[in-house]
Amino acid sequence: MIAIAAVPIRDRNGRDCANSTSADELIDLAPSNEICSRRYRGSARTRADLFRWQPLPGVSSPKHSRRLSFRNEVASIAIPAIPTEPIGSIPRPPELIAALVGRDGADPALDALDDEAIGDTIAQFDATGSPVVTDGEQRKYHNFWTYSVHGLPNTAPDGFAIPFAAGHTRRMSRLTGGPFRYRRYADAYLDVAQRCATVPVKQAVISPSALSLMYPADELPGYTRKQFIDDLIREHETEVRACLRKGAHQVQIDFTEGRLAVKIDPSGGLLHSFIDRNNLVLARFGEDDRKRIGVHTCPGGDCDSTHSADVDYADLLPALFGMNVGNFSVALAGEPDRVRVLELIRNLLQPHQRTTDDCGFAPFCDDTSTSRGTAFAMIRSRVSGTALASDSLGVG
Repeated sequence: MIAIAAVPIRDRNGRDCANSTSADELIDLAPSNEICSRRYRGSARTRADLFRWQPLPGVSSPKHSRRLSFRNEVASIAIPAIPTEPIGSIPRPPELIAALVGRDGADPALDALDDEAIGDTIAQFDATGSPVVTDGEQRKYHNFWTYSVHGLPNTAPDGFAIPFAAGHTRRMSRLTGGPFRYRRYADAYLDVAQRCATVPVKQAVISPSALSLMYPADELPGYTRKQFIDDLIREHETEVRACLRKGAHQVQIDFTEGRLAVKIDPSGGLLHSFIDRNNLVLARFGEDDRKRIGVHTCPGGDCDSTHSADVDYADLLPALFGMNVGNFSVALAGEPDRVRVLELIRNLLQPHQRTTDDCGFAPFCDDTSTSRGTAFAMIRSRVSGTALASDSLGVG
């Protein structure tokens, strides 16, 4: 299994390093020598997906002016560079956010703005040197959680409520009757992104456990909970298979509800039911496919707030690592004691370290708390910091 530990976007003093240019500042963003060096202990790979170094735009120092680009070839060295990749969402352009007011996300009038936002997102990703990109979830309406079911005629808007620490609440859709079907699949987003991209594209999908919260507490007449779960599992499998078939670099299952489940049910019962539900789907995939399927967990961000940052990772990770996926993305930047979480990960797994953004920057389409410029500056710091960490550790 591969654990992906998120690169902090602040230094050890809590200072924002999004626009840092000095080597000392960027090294501060990198994982520790001990954790990274464990990655290849005893591992002599002869063939791998490697990253080669090329000039990094905007960095003048010859020692650090390197970027990562994807290749697949016979390895000439036993230790590849530290991989790095994004999580998913990027803040939408103000013009797109304004146009969404009063419109459904599927309105054809939005198509030109959507396409322009996706093209600009991928171009800005390219400028950071990121070797893997996403479409920034520019077309996911209204959010990363309900994009696949938004607008279904057999739903109501008064579903499961998610309270955030800042005081606001987001509500999910509630199922009013069967059968359950997705209205749209994420592979449609992948189609558009791949036409714009020159490097591998990662695709995020929502977990079946998150969508399972659409079913109400009282059983629906004529449509049992078991029927719903069977339909949900089939729909999620269909979505993931389509993304894999179309060549997604990785299909990332968003599991933001993991820590939230512990908050709702401290006994762990709800969390374990979520893990079991997701594993029912994953069991339908072969080993090679599961290597390209990952899961992302975080405290659930929205408008500079979270819904479950007060839940200890120690109550989540042992169960989470029971999910039958190839890699895990664990948000760390907001943790009060990142070293303790890394030690916990190391005790539970033999982590193969990567770096990634801490979380999506705008999982809800109307979130304007972070600008596009700030998001890409943070991504640029991640890529540069990973390059400097590779230098420091002698990796690459």
